[in-house]
Amino acid sequence: MRVLFVTSEVYPLAKTGGLADVSRALPMALKHRGVDVRLLLPGYPGALERLESPRPLVKLEPMLGVADAMLIAGHLPGTGVPVLLVEAPSLFRREGGLYQRGDGRDWPDNALRFAFLSHVAAKVATGRAGLDWMPDVVHANDWHTGPLPLLLSREKSPRPRTVFTAHNMAFQGNFPPETLAATGIPEECFFSGDIEFYGQISFLKAGLRYADRVTTVSPTYAKEILTPEFGFGLDGLLRERSDDFTGILNGIDDALWNPATDVHLPRTFAAGDISGKRFCKTELQREFGLPIRPKVPLIGFVSRIAHQKMADAILAALPWLAEQGAQFVLLGQGEPQLEAEFVKAQTQYKNCVSVRIGYDEALAHRLQAGSDVLLAPARFEPCGLTQIYALRYGTLPIVRRTGGLADTVMDTDSSAIADRTATGFVFDEPSAVALIAALDRALMFYRQPLIWRRLQLQGMTQKFSWDASAALYISLYREATSRVDGGLRREASVARPQRQLATYNRCLARSADPPRPHPKQQFVDCDTNALASRD
Repeated sequence: MRVLFVTSEVYPLAKTGGLADVSRALPMALKHRGVDVRLLLPGYPGALERLESPRPLVKLEPMLGVADAMLIAGHLPGTGVPVLLVEAPSLFRREGGLYQRGDGRDWPDNALRFAFLSHVAAKVATGRAGLDWMPDVVHANDWHTGPLPLLLSREKSPRPRTVFTAHNMAFQGNFPPETLAATGIPEECFFSGDIEFYGQISFLKAGLRYADRVTTVSPTYAKEILTPEFGFGLDGLLRERSDDFTGILNGIDDALWNPATDVHLPRTFAAGDISGKRFCKTELQREFGLPIRPKVPLIGFVSRIAHQKMADAILAALPWLAEQGAQFVLLGQGEPQLEAEFVKAQTQYKNCVSVRIGYDEALAHRLQAGSDVLLAPARFEPCGLTQIYALRYGTLPIVRRTGGLADTVMDTDSSAIADRTATGFVFDEPSAVALIAALDRALMFYRQPLIWRRLQLQGMTQKFSWDASAALYISLYREATSRVDGGLRREASVARPQRQLATYNRCLARSADPPRPHPKQQFVDCDTNALASRD
């Protein structure tokens, strides 16, 4: 099977958040299972610098007013996964972030930039880019690639089938209707309502509407976004697509995130011997300028600093943490006002709070390894990866029972301790009061070393590799390719619906808790912090 995996970022070529991690690990797992998978993403300056064995492949014909584009071939460093970079200097070779200017505002031509990415991907997928390779399936990811399923749906059969994964419904790629002409999207798709969203063009809606199959990144989130509380205005469309919609839990790259081999750590460790973790804690305290106190609980937070991530609730909990004598370290960036409040708290609680605004991949590994507890709460969370990394590193996560957080962390209570299923601390209400109550429980168990060690061991031995999830995606690809225009191939016409339903129910059965509402949310026009996965 041949799969073209199209994304706006992949680690280590370009990263703003969890989407980059997924876009690395899933193709690797697919390749390991024998899939001929190739990545396609924009040729950002950093991607061009880091691409392994780069070589010019083919000059692209002018389109959408862009005449300076070509495909650069290479490999994802250290993986053997083939990569195609869309080198278009006028669109992607610029100072600033992947999606934003240096001042934090979105690039004004984001609609053109990512529409162009989709058009190039469509040409590659249909054999019109001058390559000697065509995919059976095109897997598009998040709003940045939303137009791609639309473009391929208009191709004559036979055409590649499309899978579209929504990593976060809050980031929708909504643009003013006057940008439609620049994107090359037929205007009837807008006026029919297929991609129109409250008077704007929605790239996310395009992907959800036109893909042959739609997925999201955890079973619980798949249930939640069918409701108005979590669907961000697109829950009705998802309910319409329910026969073709499923949730598959994200995994992690367990070779990259492995405390026994992690090159970023001052000392490695494993479940059988965590003495190295204690050394990592000492060095993390030193790196953040905090007093070196081995017995003091060290609470970590590595995330977008945003309302979604309950950063406001964490701020409200800092005075309580200081009263308990705990230490708090933060690595992240996000909403400027919240960033400023954390910097202020660092001054106010000098020996208890230390903050690093920005993102540093190596430091993120050291923070996971050196912390005793990781705060990973959220008002909504499609999947989340930081809580899984924390488990891997013997750092107990505190999460809210929502989305993928509910699917990956088992709460600690007397029965869960007895049957050895507890792996962290889970709370329900999106408030500082509920967060502090969870922290209080965590600190209570931290003071009981034997129980705490058991909890660490249980977390570290959880299995969250991509292998099982990759198998589900391969099954989904096969189901998608069983379709022909106007219906299913005869040999699949009976078996497919039962197979699809079984896959969907199997995923959803991993979490039986009903979705919980969160406070009223606002629609996000574009990817205002560039974290499409939301970590």
